[in-house]
Amino acid sequence: MSPHRPQQSWGSQHTESTNNVHEEEAFELDENSDLHHLRPKKHEIKYKDGNSIDWLHEEALEREREYLKKSQRSIRGLLSIWGDSARVWLVVVATGIGIGVAGAWLDVLVKWLADLREGRCRAVGEFCTDWQPWSEYLNIRSIFLSSLLQSSIYVVLAVLFASSAALLVYIYAPYAFHTGIPEIKAILGGYVFDAFLTPWILLIKALGLALSVASGLSLGKEFRHSEGTIIVSPFFLPHYGVTVAQKRKLLAASAAAGVSVAFGSPLGGVIFCLEELDTFALESDVMWRGFVASAIAAVALQYVDPFGTSKLVLFQVTSGGDTWRAFELVPWLSLGVIGGVLGSLLIKLNVEIALYRRNSALGNYPILEVAAASAITAAIAYLVVFTRVQSSELVANLFQECDLAKGDYHGLCNPTAMWENVFLLLISAGVKLALTAWTFGMMIPAGIFLPTIAIGACIGRAVGMLTQAVQTSFPKAWIFQACPPDTTVRCVSPGFYSVIGASAMLGGVTRMTVILFELTGALSHVLPIMVGVMTGKFVGDAMGTDGIYNVWIAMRHYPWLPPVDYNDKGKTAADAMRPYGTLVKIEEGELTLKDLDNLIKRRNFHGYPVIKGRDLIGFVTRDRLLSFIDTHLSATTASMKCTFSAKRVAHSDGVVDLSRCLENSIINLRKEVPQALVVRMFQKMNLRQILFTHRGQLDGMMTKADVVSLLTAHFPHTGSLST
Repeated sequence: MSPHRPQQSWGSQHTESTNNVHEEEAFELDENSDLHHLRPKKHEIKYKDGNSIDWLHEEALEREREYLKKSQRSIRGLLSIWGDSARVWLVVVATGIGIGVAGAWLDVLVKWLADLREGRCRAVGEFCTDWQPWSEYLNIRSIFLSSLLQSSIYVVLAVLFASSAALLVYIYAPYAFHTGIPEIKAILGGYVFDAFLTPWILLIKALGLALSVASGLSLGKEFRHSEGTIIVSPFFLPHYGVTVAQKRKLLAASAAAGVSVAFGSPLGGVIFCLEELDTFALESDVMWRGFVASAIAAVALQYVDPFGTSKLVLFQVTSGGDTWRAFELVPWLSLGVIGGVLGSLLIKLNVEIALYRRNSALGNYPILEVAAASAITAAIAYLVVFTRVQSSELVANLFQECDLAKGDYHGLCNPTAMWENVFLLLISAGVKLALTAWTFGMMIPAGIFLPTIAIGACIGRAVGMLTQAVQTSFPKAWIFQACPPDTTVRCVSPGFYSVIGASAMLGGVTRMTVILFELTGALSHVLPIMVGVMTGKFVGDAMGTDGIYNVWIAMRHYPWLPPVDYNDKGKTAADAMRPYGTLVKIEEGELTLKDLDNLIKRRNFHGYPVIKGRDLIGFVTRDRLLSFIDTHLSATTASMKCTFSAKRVAHSDGVVDLSRCLENSIINLRKEVPQALVVRMFQKMNLRQILFTHRGQLDGMMTKADVVSLLTAHFPHTGSLST
């Protein structure tokens, strides 16, 4: 590696005496008793959507700003440091409060719209004590007409809600579709996508999510993982004056607050971001800000308490005890394998449906597709009792143990209907799996978190009921000797098997491992849950290395580098780099300013190596060249030769100096280095390019896009959904 620091000169008029004056002025004190040379002079890049952030440049700029602040000895300077720190925490606190309040009332809207499909509450209050189905409200006495009316209203309102959500997204905010997590991961990784972080996207996503969830489509509400980043970006960041690096840290912290509100889990927000967002793992200050934002968002949610439950945990687990038996490892491992297999199947089905949607006439009618999907979903769901309710309500009840004091959820605890319930649970899981694979990717805000948990919970409850039936039928068998001798005392807890199944399915689909602990409050069952979730993850990895979010990042071809260990199989950088002959280069002293303008407009790349013969002089970005040309190109300068060497300008007329456009630091390697080393450097240092040289001569180059292609080469559909 060899940093290149070009000398700075702006024309033949710069004499030696002028340079000396500038050197003296560089060490003069200004009116605040600060050194002039400590002021940051680096060019601030204006990034456009679709570009990647130059982290080396931004981090160097951030270091200079920090050094400047700490070098100030005046009271004003000290107050400036304190003010910057206070503004950061002000943004964090305000974000947490905003997300908490907005999330609470969004939950109310979703609940009200969903209940509207089945009836109305005659008494207004915190709890409905006088619920009326539509048939009763309209005084329909006939059983046939009553059933027909209820099912018709159920389906019609589902289609109306879902179609309205699709219409809002399609007309007003096309970027508001889907979950938003792939976009947030790419943005935090350095991808510039400011069109996604706007108040309009937030509004459409919020309304669209409420409508689509209330329609009963098989989707989740984890758009709030991105809701936090959308809230913090337009309302606070423009007035805060943060750098690009600071902005990404605040966005990462706000994403944690979104998870906290979506599932009532402040620690779960931090855990999710640790697993999914690299920024959390690399920056300890981001983790602390994320924790504070999550905690404040959870407090705001509990303060509003829209449903009067005073609970944060979304799926409260109630178990007969903390004891588990060794024989239960067999069904738990089985659930892990099932979760991994079905998770991979769901991903593959979703990919194939997304490709079919993109490459067929179906993609030309997104609103019609949503209407058809909602009608089919509602018609099927109305016939199966466990699919008729919202996924969150279904999961919450499947996680509960049978308790006579709390009632029986749709006959789930009826021992005489055990086989019927197992059949219905498995049918519900199969239906939800197929519908989720279809729904995730349509033109509506949609997540996959809750449907995945619901599928696993149905399968887990079915396995738990079967295990309990076997144990009660053969209580004296040697394998059940660890159970209490009193057969009236419960030995197997089917509700907890739902937790195992949900965690296994979650591991198979998203490859996440530990977030479910806080979502369920089942912290006392760490080992059983880890058995299920790790087995599901390992089986899923064996059948396909990527989770659902990484697959969508690859299909949409976002420049995001997954934090994986790359096995180069003995290959070197020479096998993956772009060789010298294929590169678009700028020849030192050969092009006029007009020629250079035509070159960068014709060959739209991020940057260009600058060479003299075969020797490498440096690297220049397109943005800096455009900025320079826009300022200096005229009829007089159009025919002047371009040079990137200040020494040449000092002794030549008719030459324009572009040495200040060169990057201050470039990284050079030998092409014989292992590919794995190059990939790790891109991952750890957030590089945009690496140049490969030998004795100062350019051999080739690799960009971030090349490394992304290298890491996604195993996936056959990379870039298939890119725009």
